[in-house]
Amino acid sequence: MADLGAAGATRRRRRATFAAGRGGSLVPMNGASAAACPSAGTAGHSGDTPGQKHGSPETARTRESLLSSESGYNNYRGILNWCVVMLILSNARLFLENLLRHGILVDPIQVVSLFLKDPYSWPAACMVIGDIFLSLQGSFSEPVGLTIHCINLTVILTFPVAVVLTVPSVTPVGGAFALGIYTIVLLKLYSYRDVNMWCRDLSRAKAKNYMYYFAFAPTLCYELNFPRSPKIRMGFLLRRLVEMLFFTQLLVALTQQWMIPIIQSSMKPLEDMDLSRMMERLLRLAVPNHLLWLMFFYWFFHSSLNFSAELLRFGDRQFYNDWWNAETVTYFWQNWNIPVHKWCLRHFYKPLLRRGFSKIVSQSAVFFLSAFFHEYLVSIPLRMFRLWAFMGMMAQLPLAWFVGNFLHGNYGNAAVWISLIVGQPFAVLMYVHDYYVLRYREDTD
Repeated sequence: MADLGAAGATRRRRRATFAAGRGGSLVPMNGASAAACPSAGTAGHSGDTPGQKHGSPETARTRESLLSSESGYNNYRGILNWCVVMLILSNARLFLENLLRHGILVDPIQVVSLFLKDPYSWPAACMVIGDIFLSLQGSFSEPVGLTIHCINLTVILTFPVAVVLTVPSVTPVGGAFALGIYTIVLLKLYSYRDVNMWCRDLSRAKAKNYMYYFAFAPTLCYELNFPRSPKIRMGFLLRRLVEMLFFTQLLVALTQQWMIPIIQSSMKPLEDMDLSRMMERLLRLAVPNHLLWLMFFYWFFHSSLNFSAELLRFGDRQFYNDWWNAETVTYFWQNWNIPVHKWCLRHFYKPLLRRGFSKIVSQSAVFFLSAFFHEYLVSIPLRMFRLWAFMGMMAQLPLAWFVGNFLHGNYGNAAVWISLIVGQPFAVLMYVHDYYVLRYREDTD
């Protein structure tokens, strides 16, 4: 019993340290007090606080990212499970074998060609620049403003699709980058309009024009007062910059050296429908694919978003949570991409609940929306529609039910990791195979 008491005390101290690391004082923009100009979180949301009608899931406050040393977080149990799974599926000799068989394949010039076919024609860059003008908002009456807002969102969703599909010089990578920027702006503008509408309806606050700050802030949910950090920490900023540069080079090198040869060697088994060799190639691709996915997560969600947040003194650094400890599929999707999760919760899931839909229907609708955008960001740049990403996301619903009901604890956590390690390379192989087949046929014709 004494041991259990000591363990419980240790856990309580750890949780207290974690809470202290995540919490912080709120420093509103322009020096305004939180009481004088409430955030979108204080505007209220259905089911949060009695008497509230709308708002964010929680009030925004200054928080450090979990992997930052300042957060005080030290629970990495899920990472140990990941190591066990990776040791089963991989071996260090695979990379050495690849290097001996293919030699050095890293070519930075080839990477540039993925973005630009013609150095004097930059359609993807022009699209991103034009997106700035589509983001500008004015003051109109409610009916006129709603009409213009809907037209603007429709243009933001369809204009890049038309350009990518009709302009031959748009490369798949450039098209995906442009579509990603447009998707982020679409979600931001939707949140901007909703939050200001809630404030007008409640007559509790007058929206201020923080649109330009919000456009560059690492968040998709608009607030009337964003949490601000007291100053820019140059040491923290430089560490994130070095990480961004290092992981960018590493991602490019490993993709060219490790992933591309495996994908190329997988085309023949896929065309012959040789199931045993297809499975062997799938498992071989799972190792570098998952390693690159983890590095991309750290590069984007920790290094890049913290870098931009530090430059803007944006205080809420909760861009991810401890998704590696996920014992259910639902917990993983709720915690690996916090900005998107908060947007879906505030502007899609809870509005559906307020309209009388059940939780199951609302959750399914959120997965359907996510599946649409996954397919949107893959199929349009590749100029082909195979629905692999869409079906992969929708398959998360039965997988979430199975894991949540039949697997618990470490077994559930291992199931989540295995689904990530095996599921992603399967979709990659399907898309790459179809892309090369279509391109080969076009070249032959």
